Amino acid sequence: MNKKIPLIVGILIFDDVEILDIAGPFEVFAVTRLNDEQRLQQSSPFKVYLISETNKQITAIGGLRLTPDVTITECPNLDLLIIPGGWGTHKESKNRILVNWIGNQFTNDRLIASVCTGSSLLGKAGLLDGRDATTHWRAFDFLQESAPKARILKNVRFTLIEPIFTSAGVSAGIDLALRIVSHFFGTNIGQATASHMEYPYPNTDQR
Repeated sequence: MNKKIPLIVGILIFDDVEILDIAGPFEVFAVTRLNDEQRLQQSSPFKVYLISETNKQITAIGGLRLTPDVTITECPNLDLLIIPGGWGTHKESKNRILVNWIGNQFTNDRLIASVCTGSSLLGKAGLLDGRDATTHWRAFDFLQESAPKARILKNVRFTLIEPIFTSAGVSAGIDLALRIVSHFFGTNIGQATASHMEYPYPNTDQR
């Protein structure tokens, strides 16, 4: 079990981001407990920040408004960075400031995970060269264009090769987040978190 508590998680947000790509992992990390029988007396071992390029309010797909906790220049030292997807990734893939920041987050002791087309931002940052990756089934071409040196897997729900994880679209981010809980704290904690959410624990990487 990782002894550093809380683990600091950053979830990147930008205009036209997919709501569940953010909210799914956020919910998983928010309800995780290290002792499920003492759930009411404990807090989560994760501390989650919403991170944006600026401090301006973000409008997600469907019009949901989100307020960042910190900007990319104010970001604390992270243990885990989540890059979500959504239509906004097409615009942000051309944003050199944001892409360069993502690339600079890569270290061997930090986990980086993408949901849906967030993997294309990792590709633009050069982080998927020679690595397995996946994305939403409608976006394989976009990922191939963004990460021409990646090995794109089309029949999996997620890839779990440290220190960069990727997942398929939308609800797959919940599966990925549950496996991240297990990565840090063991399968029993991951399964208990899934049970609390009344969500099936992802035992396989197949779609």
